[in-house]
Amino acid sequence: MTRIDAKFAELNAAGKKAFVTYVMAGDPDYDTSLEVVKGLPGAGVDIIELGLPFTDPMADGPTIQLAGQRALDGGMTLEKTLQLAADFRKGDDTTPIVLMGYYNPIYNRGVDTFLADAKAAGIDGLIVVDLPPEEDDELCIPAQKAGLNFIRLATPTTDDARLPKVLQNTSGFVYYVSITGITGAAEAEAGNVGPEVARIKAATDLPIIVGFGINTPEKAQNIASISDGAVVGSAIVSQIGAGKSPAEVLAFVKSLADGAHKG
Repeated sequence: MTRIDAKFAELNAAGKKAFVTYVMAGDPDYDTSLEVVKGLPGAGVDIIELGLPFTDPMADGPTIQLAGQRALDGGMTLEKTLQLAADFRKGDDTTPIVLMGYYNPIYNRGVDTFLADAKAAGIDGLIVVDLPPEEDDELCIPAQKAGLNFIRLATPTTDDARLPKVLQNTSGFVYYVSITGITGAAEAEAGNVGPEVARIKAATDLPIIVGFGINTPEKAQNIASISDGAVVGSAIVSQIGAGKSPAEVLAFVKSLADGAHKG
């Protein structure tokens, strides 16, 4: 059982929904980023998605693109991202960390080396947005064998014919992308998302977590009420980008977490 599996079992037993946050590793710099990440569990975050900076983030909108650029400009690398996770683990051995990004940096490092390093750093799962199920032998299967969850995205365009393929080697949870398009581009509506979550739930026992377009405590509550939890990324990253202090960022995160946990 991974930390992700254990966290969902714990939330389920307590009748609670999950609150998941995305932050870009190294944004705006290593030390500030680490301070924010260390503070997330205390602000009510159940699972941390740690963004891996990349030069060509095709699924991301301007907010997260800029965060990645700030991190890269500050010298952030895959190695330093794993170091940040390892530094976090020195004080927290229970909060799950999902590394989210693109395949190129992993491929460049070498899959076997990367998986060993990720496991040693305390990473629990991967979301690699540009590796479709047809490429499962490339990273997904080796990751599962190494004890890491491989989390897949489902979207409004994932129809009933495609869904079984998306789910076949997925573990940990399913990340439902509530809107078509890039991160931060539109707002999620529970009325549109609910039927889609129900459709996916009929095909899997995995928790369904909904992300993209959630930017207020009310939205987090509404989305969590029709799913197993909510993910917030761009709204938090934009606070970091605006130069808010870690304390201010974490206060905002706590308001979102309180909303999601009411769901």
